[in-house]
Amino acid sequence: MTIIASLLRTAQLPDSPTERLDAELLLAAALGKSRSYLHTWPERIVSSEAAEVFAGYLARRRAGEPVAYILGQQGFWKLDLEVAPHTLIPRPDTELLVETALELQPATPARLLDLGTGSGAIALALASERPAWQVVAVDRIDEAVALAERNRLRLQLGNVQVRASHWYDSLAGERFDMILSNPPYIRAEDPHLVAGDVRFEPSSALVAGADGLDDLRVIIAQAPAHLLAGGWLLLEHGYDQAAQVRELLSQHAFVEVSSRIDLGGHERISLGRLAC
Repeated sequence: MTIIASLLRTAQLPDSPTERLDAELLLAAALGKSRSYLHTWPERIVSSEAAEVFAGYLARRRAGEPVAYILGQQGFWKLDLEVAPHTLIPRPDTELLVETALELQPATPARLLDLGTGSGAIALALASERPAWQVVAVDRIDEAVALAERNRLRLQLGNVQVRASHWYDSLAGERFDMILSNPPYIRAEDPHLVAGDVRFEPSSALVAGADGLDDLRVIIAQAPAHLLAGGWLLLEHGYDQAAQVRELLSQHAFVEVSSRIDLGGHERISLGRLAC
């Protein structure tokens, strides 16, 4: 006979920086309960079936698989999103893009574009906060388009369109009040690619050439053809790439160029307004 407290006490995830949290999330999922249930009822007996599921989850986590992929979901902003191994796991630092967009763009009707939407996190967060906005979310990976659409349908957000497009390729003639993107920005030889959770995420959503800026260059260079005059371009990038991204923005008719700092104290996003 095994109880909740005993399972949590003996769970071993030594390579995880969030060992206790991971164990609680995995056990709660195995039980079909919330984390608060574990704290409220630590002496409750766990069925052998649930204990077996939990053991399987722990084995996958010990092998390095991210909790989000094991459970198939991840929280972002105020939303619970389905995630899968063909898209990036939404991270708290990316919420800075959402915060900045809500600050800069009036809540009146507007068209926004989320490039490389993945699970749809950025587009869906914005649409949930601003019903008057129409948000177009694109991705070049068919599985990502399908995943973002599933999230949209489940959240019942009718002001989002999910489409297939490699950056702007399928958006000829369309212009927006704001464009946002969390594109690939890791250098091809970055040692972080073979460490931690990143090992399980798709390299196509992470790597962007020798200096990590290949996709950012494309997005910035082509943005003026898809922004209305005075429209904003907001971009996530690497912790040490802000100066280079600001320079690229300045070279392509953007003004009011600046960067914002993430939760870790790094310049994580850069932005500019298309000159009128």
